[in-house]
Amino acid sequence: MKNPAELRRRSVLRGGLLGAGVLAAGPVLWSLPGHAAGGDFHHLGSLSTPDANGLRLPNGFTSRIVARSGHAPVNGDQYLWHGAPDGGAVFEIADGGWIYVSNSELNRSRGGVGALRFDADGMVINAYPILSGTMRNCAGGGMPWGTWLSCEEIAKGLVWECDPFGREPAVALPALGRFKHEAVAFNPATGQLYLTEDEKTGLFYRFTPDRIGSDGRPDLSSGRLEAAEVLDSESREVVWHEIADPAAAELPTRKQTHGKATVFNRGEGICHHRGNIYFTTTGDNRVWRYDPSARRVGVIYDAGEHAQPLLSGVDNVTASDSGGILVAEDGGRMRIVAVGEDGKATPIIQVVGHDFSEVTGPAFSSDGKRLYFSSQRGSTGESRDGITFEVAGPFPV
Repeated sequence: MKNPAELRRRSVLRGGLLGAGVLAAGPVLWSLPGHAAGGDFHHLGSLSTPDANGLRLPNGFTSRIVARSGHAPVNGDQYLWHGAPDGGAVFEIADGGWIYVSNSELNRSRGGVGALRFDADGMVINAYPILSGTMRNCAGGGMPWGTWLSCEEIAKGLVWECDPFGREPAVALPALGRFKHEAVAFNPATGQLYLTEDEKTGLFYRFTPDRIGSDGRPDLSSGRLEAAEVLDSESREVVWHEIADPAAAELPTRKQTHGKATVFNRGEGICHHRGNIYFTTTGDNRVWRYDPSARRVGVIYDAGEHAQPLLSGVDNVTASDSGGILVAEDGGRMRIVAVGEDGKATPIIQVVGHDFSEVTGPAFSSDGKRLYFSSQRGSTGESRDGITFEVAGPFPV
């Protein structure tokens, strides 16, 4: 689609995360040698009283609303921002500006993806659709070659590859499987993709393309789809089982391993960061890390181990280059919480008065100074009242 020199991706985490599931034997907290606690978000201090936009922020941070569902982000434009804004990513542009893409989790073929284009000064100068006519576009993943993979969270849902500029038509990727997709992440070391499934009995998937170009970009039209099995609770070693029929013509993909694959309880956000895959499972409120080189998976945060957890309703994820993993809450206290490799949780943003909504689509600008996200259903709890925010300040980078 776009030349990487023109548009360079900064993803839903600025570096990495992924989504997966639960293990029957229970979580094991562990860290790999050489990995720091992750980020300095705990140094930001306590959150202030709500600002004019209803956000509680650390001192030194400011917020603004960049889009509202049903309203034109650019004055005088006919394009209206979509309802139920969900997963998102930021893509850097060669002129110094950037694009924030945002899924729409609406039903009845009213979903899709919208985009906000910012100039180098951070002003919204254009807004437009890049995918239309799909259903329940939940999360996805930003790819380093400059495209957005948008996931349909429906039975036999597809992954769609979208051009953030909206110049090229979106392309369906059936080779990545037809199931209740949540999110997808790319591992540049191997050219493989990892995918999550938002089902109580969902699986954690890996896609290996048949072909990878000389530029490192995989051909996503064909390849091998597999599901993970965790061998035991001690080693947490992962092996992979091929899905014979990714199109799920006769049997859902999650049932094709005949019980060999490990069940993950509602896999959510996903992305790659520093060689690892991080993910959340909302069914049991855990944040996980999978190390592809060691083929091991473990839990770095488990809300069930805390009498008063600082993080619950784990959902979309993103990460800063400093290593902090940011987790958005679906419900909970409507916060974005930074989680370190040591499991320490630090709230950094809270949306006040949106008790029937969820925080979605966190993504950093390329310089790490701006964080974009949405309250999916706003203060009314209605999908037509979503609000997309920008928070600016001295984030650790």
